[in-house]
Amino acid sequence: MTPSPWSPLRHRTFRALWIAMLASNVGTWLQSVGSAWLMTSLTSSSVMVALVQAATSLPMFLFSLPAGALADVVDRRRLLLVTQIWMLLSALGLSALTAAGLMTPWLLLLFITLLGLGAAFNQPAQQASVPEMVPREDLAAAVSLASVGFNIARAVGPALGGLIVAAAGAQANFLLNAASFLGVVIVLYRWKRPVEASMLPAERFFGAMRTGVRYVRHSPEVLAVIARGSVFVLCASSLWALIPVVARDLGRGPAGYGLLLAALGIGAVSGAMVLPRLSRGGSTDLVVAVSNLVFAGALVALGTVQSFWLLFAALLGAGAAWLALLSSLNVAIQMLVPSWVRGRALSVYMLFIFGGLTGGSAIWGAVADRVGISLALLISAGCLVLGLLATISIHLRTGEGLNLAPSRQWPAPRIYELEPEQGPVLVSIKYSIDPDRAAEFSAAMSELRRIRLRGGAMQWGLFADSSEPGVYTELFLVSSWMEHLRQHERITVADEEVRLRVGSFHLGPEPPLVQHLIAERVRGR
Repeated sequence: MTPSPWSPLRHRTFRALWIAMLASNVGTWLQSVGSAWLMTSLTSSSVMVALVQAATSLPMFLFSLPAGALADVVDRRRLLLVTQIWMLLSALGLSALTAAGLMTPWLLLLFITLLGLGAAFNQPAQQASVPEMVPREDLAAAVSLASVGFNIARAVGPALGGLIVAAAGAQANFLLNAASFLGVVIVLYRWKRPVEASMLPAERFFGAMRTGVRYVRHSPEVLAVIARGSVFVLCASSLWALIPVVARDLGRGPAGYGLLLAALGIGAVSGAMVLPRLSRGGSTDLVVAVSNLVFAGALVALGTVQSFWLLFAALLGAGAAWLALLSSLNVAIQMLVPSWVRGRALSVYMLFIFGGLTGGSAIWGAVADRVGISLALLISAGCLVLGLLATISIHLRTGEGLNLAPSRQWPAPRIYELEPEQGPVLVSIKYSIDPDRAAEFSAAMSELRRIRLRGGAMQWGLFADSSEPGVYTELFLVSSWMEHLRQHERITVADEEVRLRVGSFHLGPEPPLVQHLIAERVRGR
C-alpha cells in the first residue's frame, strides 16, 4: 500500500518544521516579488532585472560543495540555526536601507546575494536532515511534501507580495521576510537531533569535499539525475529570468506580476497532488519527459500570448511541470545515497541545478536584450525540447528497494598500532576462482570497483596472475589508514551484498587473502 502524501506530518518534528518553513517560504516569495519589482523601478535594463534571479542562485552555485561538506561534517542543527539567523539579519538590513531611500541596483543585488549565501549553506543541511525526521518509508512523501509547502507559499506569497508592494512598498516585503525566519529558528532550537554513533573522528573539511565529489563521480545513477536536471534548468531558467519583464510589459503592475507567480505555485501544488499517482503509473523517465514538453509549451505561450488570463492558465501547467520534474529528481537523489554522504551528494546536485539557473538567467537576459523578450522565450522552448532529445537515453533510477543502512559486516582489519594519518594504504585481496567463470567474476568486480572508489579509494585495479589461471588480485589505494577505516564504516547493506557476491566466486576453504600495505618513506640521495 502506497503511503499517503501527507503521512510524514504524523511525525512531530517534521510537522513543526514544515509549518515553520511554509511561513518562511511565504516570506521568501514576498522578498522575491519585492526585489524583482524594485529592480524594475530602479532600472529599465533587462539584464539587471535578470540578474536578480542570477544573484539569488549564484551563491548556490559557488558554495554548494562546501555547504554539503559542512552538512556532513558538523552538527546539522547548529549549521541550520546559523544560516537562518544570517538570513534574518540580511533581510532586516535590506528593509532598512530601502526604507531610508538608499537602495541602488547594485546594492540590491548585493543583499540578494547575501540572502542567497545563507540559503546556499542552509539547503544541503536542511534536505539531508529530512531522513532524520521521518522513517525511510515516508522519505519520498516527505521530500514531495517539502516541495508542496514551498509551492503553497508560491501560490500565496507572490500575489500577497504584489499587493504589499503596491500598498506599502518593497521595504515592507523585506521586513516580513525577516520575521518569517523566527519560526524556523524556534523549531530548530527545540529539535533533539539523533546523532549516528561513530568510533572515528569527524572528517576534515576539504577531505570531505573531495570525498563527496568522488562519490558522485563514481555513481552513474546520481550522475544521470544531475544530467537530466541541469539540462532542463539551464533552458527553463528563461521563465524565471524574464517573467518580471513580461508582467511589466502587460501593464498589470506588481499585483499582476504576483498573480502570474501565484499561477506557478497553484500549478505546482496541483502537480504535487497527482505526482504520487503518476509515479506509480509510469517511470521517472516518463514524468521527466512529459514535464519538459509541458514547460516548453508554457514558454511558447509566455513568448506569444498577450492575454493575461491565458498566460495565467499556461503558467499553471508550467508550475505543475516544474514541481513534478524537480521533485522526482530530488527524491531519486535522496533514495540513491547513504546518510554519510547525503549532504555532499545533494550539494553536487544543487551545484549543477543552481549553476544552470545562474548561467541560464544571465544568458537569457542577454539574449532578450539582443533579440527581444518573445524570441528569447521561443528559443529557450526549442532548446528545452532539444535538451530532452539529447538526454532521453540517460535512464533514471529511484533507489527503490536499495538498503542503504550501514552494514557493519566488513571485517575489521587486523594490524599493529598505526597512526591515523599514516599512509597511503594499499589494500590487496587475492581471489582464486574457476577460470570458466572469469567473465561473471569480472562483471561482479565492476560493481565492486565503483563501491571502492566512491567509498574512499583513490585508485583501483584488478590483476590476473600470468602463471596461474584463475588467480586474481584486487588492489586499491587509500590516502590514509583513517580513510580506510572510514571505508569500513561507509559500506551499506546493498554494498555488502555486492562484496559477498564477489566473494562467492572464491574457491577454497579459506576466505580471500587480504593484506594492508602501509607506505614507508624512503630517503632518496
